[in-house]
Amino acid sequence: MPAVRPLFDFFGLIRLSPKLSPKLLPKLRPKLLPILLAAAMASATPSHAADLSKTLHVLIPNGEAGIDPATASEANTDELIEVIFDTLLQYRYLARPVALQPNVTRAMPELSADRLTYTFHLQPGIHFSEDPAFKGVPRELVAQDFVYSFKRLLDPTLRSPWAFLLADKLQGDEALKKKFNIDTPIAGLQAIDRFTLQVRLKQADVNFPFVLAMPAMSVVAREVIEAYADQPGGHPIGTGPFRVAEWQRGNRLLLQANPGFRRVVFDEAPGSDPADRAIAAALHGKTLPLVGQIEIKVIEENQSQLLGFMNHEFDYVQYIALDLSERVLSDGKLRPELAQRGVQLTLFPLLQTFYVWMNMTDPIVGGYTPEKIALRRAIALAYDRAEDIRVLEKGLSIPAQSPLPPNVLGYDPTLRTQPPTDRALAQALLDHYGYDQRDAEGYRTLPGGAPLTLTMHSKATSTGRLRDELWQRTLHAIGIRVVFKTDKYAEIIRQSRLGKVQMFEFGWVADYPDGENFLQLLYGPNTGVSNDARFDLPAYNALFEKARAMEDSPERTALYDDMARLIVGYAPWILRTHPLSIDIAQPWLRHYKRHPVMLTTWRYVDLDTAARARAQ
Repeated sequence: MPAVRPLFDFFGLIRLSPKLSPKLLPKLRPKLLPILLAAAMASATPSHAADLSKTLHVLIPNGEAGIDPATASEANTDELIEVIFDTLLQYRYLARPVALQPNVTRAMPELSADRLTYTFHLQPGIHFSEDPAFKGVPRELVAQDFVYSFKRLLDPTLRSPWAFLLADKLQGDEALKKKFNIDTPIAGLQAIDRFTLQVRLKQADVNFPFVLAMPAMSVVAREVIEAYADQPGGHPIGTGPFRVAEWQRGNRLLLQANPGFRRVVFDEAPGSDPADRAIAAALHGKTLPLVGQIEIKVIEENQSQLLGFMNHEFDYVQYIALDLSERVLSDGKLRPELAQRGVQLTLFPLLQTFYVWMNMTDPIVGGYTPEKIALRRAIALAYDRAEDIRVLEKGLSIPAQSPLPPNVLGYDPTLRTQPPTDRALAQALLDHYGYDQRDAEGYRTLPGGAPLTLTMHSKATSTGRLRDELWQRTLHAIGIRVVFKTDKYAEIIRQSRLGKVQMFEFGWVADYPDGENFLQLLYGPNTGVSNDARFDLPAYNALFEKARAMEDSPERTALYDDMARLIVGYAPWILRTHPLSIDIAQPWLRHYKRHPVMLTTWRYVDLDTAARARAQ
């Protein structure tokens, strides 16, 4: 514990002080020892520490990857990063529409008149969790840590999926492209002094403050990264409200409240929502976090997740699987037996889009020639979105007309891009562009007669199998053979980044509430990073770059609409749905409110342990 060393150092100072007689030391020791021990305990467990007797029990549906802000791209891992590490800015818990607030800074950034230079003043006295990499010396957070952390995203050897957040945005970053060296100074990232960070952009970016609140922009300590270079993401040390106490990879994690976490007192003014007002009143003046521990279990099977909740193993479950919705809902409301137990239900509108992406560099489905476009468009025409929503999503989704979900900036509710399902037209399109020949089993061949077999990756879950059946029916209806390759989610993502996956159903949740965050998924320079479809169309890239320089406006929304039309025309994606999430919480969980962007509520929630005990 950090308090032990100061105890012995204090006695050392007494021994070495020329003002104290050595004869006094034996007399002083018995009197000083209780005082010093009390001080030691106070340092080890701050007065504002969370209640260690309270353990929040949660689950994540997929195995976590390495807990490194620069390389993790799965929502599961980002949840952990959000509470272990810190960002410059943070979302307010209750504000709707969403709003940012200072996190490790003393105030919101100072912005220059040309909107290119952001100046941040860090709070002094913030420390990283203890680690041997710091050689026993308390390690204070300083501005240079953000310079290092941000540059890591641009390190080509790291292949960060978040490089696009800063790529070509920082003044002077050309110096990093010639031969990357993390110590190369650039004008765009400067530690002006110990606690002052300055970020200078090449062009104004209205979404940049949102970017700074993303888990990927969390701050790390260089000493830790270099000390454990052979364990990428395996040794997370941050300045956030929690730290890792136990970690069984792919099975269980135990987070404990960080005893050295700075004092953070909740003080938010709620809106008009009565539920928000109640949460704000209950949290007002309280020091965060409230619970002392978070036990996180990896539970991949949907049925096991719900069963665990019913058996009181988890305090809440988000994203109840749609094939299990009837065990939670009746006529769109909470089932009476659950309501009687005091279970809390939320049908949460996600800032999320579900789609199928197809690899544009794949020799079968990729390419920009007419016959390749025709194949992808025929697949899109064969897909029955209404059946998907009715049967597999139990009516808890709305059909997507663009990559942008409702409630993000730039969403156009009047846009209509999706033609109705038309399998006859799909058949005619395939016939016209050379896919008219059939093999001995009646399946279409490629133009020229070579075999045509699509390979779609899917998750090895019950829901994954149901979705495989949907696509089997869809493609069989237009004479296309498809095989399915099931694998762990993390492995599918890894293979996708390498361009080795042909087709995959995917969903993107907003990192920040602007349509740009969705449209960048098809921006050519992001290929191999966030652009899994590897789509690279000059016309689309030009529209994206033009829109990125504009503030939210009807003119920018029109550009977003044009990009959506190109996506439908070239069909690197098949747009599916925008979902509603079925979330349930136990009656003893306090202050729980799902945030549209922020991934966790863990620092805000509390537990009525007496109510939990009565329910066991």
